[in-house]
Amino acid sequence: MGTITTKDGVEIFYKDWGPKDAQPIHFHHGWPLSADDWDNQMLFFLHKGYRVVAHDRRGHGRSSQGDSGHDMDHYAADASAVVEHLDLKNSVHIGHSTGGGQVARYVAKFGEPQGRVAKAVLMSAVPP
Repeated sequence: MGTITTKDGVEIFYKDWGPKDAQPIHFHHGWPLSADDWDNQMLFFLHKGYRVVAHDRRGHGRSSQGDSGHDMDHYAADASAVVEHLDLKNSVHIGHSTGGGQVARYVAKFGEPQGRVAKAVLMSAVPP
């Protein structure tokens, strides 16, 4: 578990469990939840040998509350900051609700050509 600070000064909390050389699965939570909402799924995939990552969206959970930047572009940029910080490659991105919208925007803006995205899963998503 750790934090990073975005370019606009928001502190983003993240969880990073499992072997660092394993394929990552990055979970994106819905509103108004936090990364903790994915703990059961993270533990399941962790025991299957995956590296599992989840972060608290700005203004949620343990991430700081900024007075601006509550839109899909900032959410996607925050996810990208976590991915870049952890140097995740070939990741499966799974998003529920607002997290699904975040995944869609992240993949569109930051997923390629850097080889960061293997697959995207959108569940009951609100894509932009």
